Amino acid sequence: MESGEERERVLKKRQVLLFFVLLGIAQAGSTLRRYSVEEEAGNGLLVANLLKDLGLEVEELAARGPRVISKGKKLNLEFNRQTGDLLLREKLDREELCGPVEPCVVPFQMLLGNPLQIFQAELQVRDINDHSPIFLDKEIILKISEMTASGTTFLIEQAQDLDVGSNGLQTYTISPNFYFRLKLQDSPDGTVLPQLVLDKVLDREKQSEIRLILTAIDGGSPPRSGTALVLVEVLDINDNAPTFSKFRYEVQVPENSPVGFQVATVFARDLDIGDNGQIAYALSQASEDIRKTFRMNATTGEILLAKTLDFESIQTYTVYVQATDGGGLSGSSVVIVQVMDLNDNPPELTMSTVTNHIPENSPETIIAVFSVADPDSGDNGKMVCSIPEDLPFILKPSLENFYTLMTNTALDRETKSQYNITITITDLGTPRLTTQHTITVEVSDVNDNVPAFTQSSYTLFVHENNSPALHIGTISATDSDSGSNAHITYSLLPTHDTQLPLSSLISINADNGQLFALRALDYEALQSFEFRVGATDQGSPALSSQALVRVLVLDANDNAPFVLYPLQNASALCTELLPRAAEPGYLVTKVVAVDRDSGQNAWLSFQLLKVTEPGLFSVWAHNGEVRTSRLLSERDAPKHRLLLLVKDNGDPPRSASVTLHVLVVDGFSQPYLPLPEVARDSTQDEDSLTLYLVIALASVSSLFLLSVLMFVGVRLCRRAKAASLGACSVPEGHFPGHLVDVSSTGTLSQSYQYEVCLTGDSGTTDFKFLKPIFPNFLLQSSERQNDPNTNYRNSFEIS
Repeated sequence: MESGEERERVLKKRQVLLFFVLLGIAQAGSTLRRYSVEEEAGNGLLVANLLKDLGLEVEELAARGPRVISKGKKLNLEFNRQTGDLLLREKLDREELCGPVEPCVVPFQMLLGNPLQIFQAELQVRDINDHSPIFLDKEIILKISEMTASGTTFLIEQAQDLDVGSNGLQTYTISPNFYFRLKLQDSPDGTVLPQLVLDKVLDREKQSEIRLILTAIDGGSPPRSGTALVLVEVLDINDNAPTFSKFRYEVQVPENSPVGFQVATVFARDLDIGDNGQIAYALSQASEDIRKTFRMNATTGEILLAKTLDFESIQTYTVYVQATDGGGLSGSSVVIVQVMDLNDNPPELTMSTVTNHIPENSPETIIAVFSVADPDSGDNGKMVCSIPEDLPFILKPSLENFYTLMTNTALDRETKSQYNITITITDLGTPRLTTQHTITVEVSDVNDNVPAFTQSSYTLFVHENNSPALHIGTISATDSDSGSNAHITYSLLPTHDTQLPLSSLISINADNGQLFALRALDYEALQSFEFRVGATDQGSPALSSQALVRVLVLDANDNAPFVLYPLQNASALCTELLPRAAEPGYLVTKVVAVDRDSGQNAWLSFQLLKVTEPGLFSVWAHNGEVRTSRLLSERDAPKHRLLLLVKDNGDPPRSASVTLHVLVVDGFSQPYLPLPEVARDSTQDEDSLTLYLVIALASVSSLFLLSVLMFVGVRLCRRAKAASLGACSVPEGHFPGHLVDVSSTGTLSQSYQYEVCLTGDSGTTDFKFLKPIFPNFLLQSSERQNDPNTNYRNSFEIS
């Protein structure tokens, strides 16, 4: 919440700073500078040197990229960036630029960048006397009655001069004659109107026609002039001149009025009758523009439009109308035509500078500077400029309808890489007219996004004994930036585990993130390992991220089962004793084996491959317990050799074999045979064994009491030896350390602990079951041993 308030304070500070900057720009450009040249000046004419006016040095002026912008009427000006000179590129025609308006002042702007400054200036085009006065009618005909009294005035068609001021039309002269003199009268629009004044009554009988030369002279140096012939026809008596009902007519005409529209109707009356009372209406003192714009109905006095009106060109027309009767007498009136403005011009937009590419994360960047104008007047010329509100841009108004388009906030290329900004200018007329201009802005990329892995951690599986340079998996990261900012390079990060030779185990492809195992892995030596991988882009500065990769080595069945008991590499063979009175299901021994592999590769099963007495023994397939399948008979051999196969559940399976020697005795009181004799092969001579048995039986019969005492002594001695470590001979051979710690696989179950002790002098094996870890399992085991039913045991036999 505090960070949000801090951002708001920073934003307000920026807005205040921007306000004062724009205020300074407006004040810097508010001073109006005026320059002056004569029209028809030659190409390359120096208008002014702007270094002093702009307050800049030559190097600074060139660096800020000055531009000259002319709004409305175009000025062809050239700005020399090296000298600061403002030059004309073509001749200027004052009459074309301003017409009759004096003084002729054309505004323009000087635009400087970095920082933005706008200077207002005006160029005054001074008039020269390059036009002579001309009469549109080279022959002016006046019909005057001979009865016209002296002192009567007659209005004559005036001359036209495109020059203004002192170079414009100043006076008229008339050729010498006996009847008329020239009188000059000021008109309402400031021009001079020539009038003929009759000084002497005409006499048609003496002279029916008088020719006069009317000369119009301007005030130039030297002056120019134009002439017209005034032909006076002396008519018969007509003592009443036409009189208009109004001396001045004022009308308003919309500028969109069609051709033929009735502007006004004038009316005059004449008290004479006959031809002297017939009135004809005509335009008088009409300029060429008025003659093209209006036409007169000579009979009805209607003034009609000859072409459409344009308020933006001319707002007021002064039309002189003359009514002449058949006797030559005339009267005049004036019609003031006010052109009513209509909203017929859409706003105009002039783009001064545009930037189409901006970097992201750059707030308050100027995109464009432009000006707007509307040639209409009043509300029709008032404008509102806007852009869509959902864009991160703002419009800043400046002086003289200039606007600055700039970014409002920092842009994010990953969110949006291109903006189409539509600038809408709407006037306030009725109906409202709208102009739109679209600017396309491309947002260039900045390295502001960290590479992102598709997963925070990866788990890869590889089988042990793999081939070197094996592809074990691929990691992948993406970068929202573009170009080199999005080009990702992968690398292995250093590990803090100094015992893990990571560089010798794994390599990574820096371009695509593929991981390779450099050497064969051994599950029994290394089950899993993990490391970190970095992804770095090529931006400036470069950004990076990392992910955890965990490699699990999958076990392969590359280890055969190992028999812990009985050991097959012992110096003395192990012989198991079996009482002849043993019940079916009697536990003869238990084969204990383990497998270095894991999972189903370490699941062991047991089966009998070869026995001396088929059907006498059976082995439980899952725990290696060798039990009797039936009662022993007198016909059964006293010695038995069993060959067991221990096989794992791998694919393909691996196996090991173990040989068991079982000696059948009538009771544990019977003297044991020497161990070397037990170790002999079962194929030796049966007579030797029979001899030993006869001797043993005779000894038992004769020395029964001694045998009982010896039996008790031997049992007590065996127990004493079992209690001490020196009484048992630990089987020799290599026991790998990891074989002792096994899970639920193999035959060393976590449910039991075993102690194997071999007595070196007796030749028999004492196999003890210690206290089970899980009581429930002990109870089940004891119940199976006490159960006389052996069917469940036989069900586990493997034939």
